[in-house]
Amino acid sequence: MIERRKSRVVTAGNLKIGGNNPISVQSMLNAPAEDAEANVRQAIALENAGCQIVRLTVPNKEAVKTLYAVKDAVKIPVVADIHFDYRCALESVAAGVDKVRINPGNIGDDEKVRAVVDACRLHNVPIRIGVNSGSLEKELLAKYGSPTSEAMAESAMYHIKLLEKFDFNDIVVSIKSSDVQKMVKAYRLVADMCDYPLHLGVTEAGTHNMALVKSSIGIGSLLLDGIGDTIRVSMTADPVTEIKAGFDILKGAGIKNDCAQIVSCPTCGRTKIDLIGLAEKIEKALANYNKPIKVAVMGCVVNGPGEAKEADIGVAGGDGCGVIFKHGEVLKKVQEEEIVDELLKEIEKM
Repeated sequence: MIERRKSRVVTAGNLKIGGNNPISVQSMLNAPAEDAEANVRQAIALENAGCQIVRLTVPNKEAVKTLYAVKDAVKIPVVADIHFDYRCALESVAAGVDKVRINPGNIGDDEKVRAVVDACRLHNVPIRIGVNSGSLEKELLAKYGSPTSEAMAESAMYHIKLLEKFDFNDIVVSIKSSDVQKMVKAYRLVADMCDYPLHLGVTEAGTHNMALVKSSIGIGSLLLDGIGDTIRVSMTADPVTEIKAGFDILKGAGIKNDCAQIVSCPTCGRTKIDLIGLAEKIEKALANYNKPIKVAVMGCVVNGPGEAKEADIGVAGGDGCGVIFKHGEVLKKVQEEEIVDELLKEIEKM
């Protein structure tokens, strides 16, 4: 059992972040900011895929119209991503946004930050302090020589203290880097320095495969430490793919359990059935299964019965056939083309 870091609870729209609340998965819209119709389509697709928080960039007044449209289209919390122009944050709050993300290193002087804080306090809108290794303050870069983990942590703590000075504590913090080791170290440093909820992510992680690997290492390492309250798997890809990746990381870390866990072998020369196709069909069929169940899909009888014994139910392949097990006990032998249907029938009985 993972012992989670004790963090305070922040509320964004209808979602509670931190404390003992479930770790949420979020993504960001990538349609042109002024194209309200495209952003609405994408936001709906993300919500249907299970996204629990959606963020969109608001770089100008025209994008505020997009924010209104997205807010009207989905029930999940909507976050305004603000860079450079603090007035866009003020207009986003007026538009009813559920959370504001600011990068303090590029939003301007303290008075501009104060104006955002005052508006957020008035409307009960939390602020995510988004520190990014690519936009650290010049003073910190001069002090540390490069965007080190310590520099990112110091930046985060400075801006936390700035918001606290303005009597604001409704804060979520992220400290992102494309360097996994720097990212992990920075989060660990900040986790020990404050009790605010942490949003985890490896920024600029790359296209699908590398982004999934880097995010699994970075986000997964922190989750196993008990650190993290909401996550985003950043990918140069369709944002919908980020949602599946995020939930898969939570499943792989043993944090998300209200679902089917598929255990399947990598196959070898002993395999006499199309195990790859079989495993993919079973995984797809159980994609929306919302009960805790462990399903073993094994290629032969060498490891099959043993793995199936540890699983709630499973199948071990034979020569053009398969044997279905339940808690290690043989239920039936079926032909290869019947395996998926017969396995699903037995799962429905459980």
